[in-house]
Amino acid sequence: MLLRILSAIGAFVLRRLEELGTIVMLYGETFRALTHKPRLHHIIAQMSRLGVDSLMIVSLTLLFTGVVITLQTADVLIRFGAQGTLGGIVTIAIGRELGPVLVAVVCAGRVGSAITAEIATMKVTEQIDALRVMAVSPVDYLIVPRMLACMIVVPILTVFGDVVGVFGGWLIAVFYKGLTTYSYMNSIHVFADLFDLTGGVIKAIFFGNVIAVLGCYYGLHCPDGAEGVGRATTRTVVASIIVIFLLNAVLTFLLF
Repeated sequence: MLLRILSAIGAFVLRRLEELGTIVMLYGETFRALTHKPRLHHIIAQMSRLGVDSLMIVSLTLLFTGVVITLQTADVLIRFGAQGTLGGIVTIAIGRELGPVLVAVVCAGRVGSAITAEIATMKVTEQIDALRVMAVSPVDYLIVPRMLACMIVVPILTVFGDVVGVFGGWLIAVFYKGLTTYSYMNSIHVFADLFDLTGGVIKAIFFGNVIAVLGCYYGLHCPDGAEGVGRATTRTVVASIIVIFLLNAVLTFLLF
């Protein structure tokens, strides 16, 4: 009984290490492919598909996040006479942590799954093999444009989401809690720093990279058949969210 348990644990660890090694090798191939001239029209097309179509869900997510933060903190701050810090608190919380993390999670669910489903379908229908037969590198043709597009789009969505989140906090602070616009905006000026936003944008660049590469990895290594495409898509979302939270902890420690 004990040997079977230890054997199962060992097999699980070996599979995860093998998977990690394959991802690292894929990163190496991707960075080598960056030495070639990028296909600009492919990158722009991916930015349109992956970024512009995510604006609505990012807006709703961050708007209600700003609303909830303000609802939760405003009463406590008003009780202790610290309502003049509300705008700064909302801005710092969204700019440093909630903005980049929530945008990354939303993109992992929407963008990462879309990338995996597309590439997995290409693999199942043998289009990836056709690219190799034509001497076209799948990494150069498929992964690099998506990675660069995500590294550009996710930070842009993060900045947009930060603004929407702070605006949501302003709506509640002014029209529900009775604060003045000057008090809310002045607290942002006094307590928040530019790096509170730029630090979040730096995080978003790494998050975008992870979402794209993991999406492509699970797409390229999906099992055959329609069921395999579904499994690969699920693995992408789960793995991306886990890595995003781990990476967020490391980047927060390094940046702030």
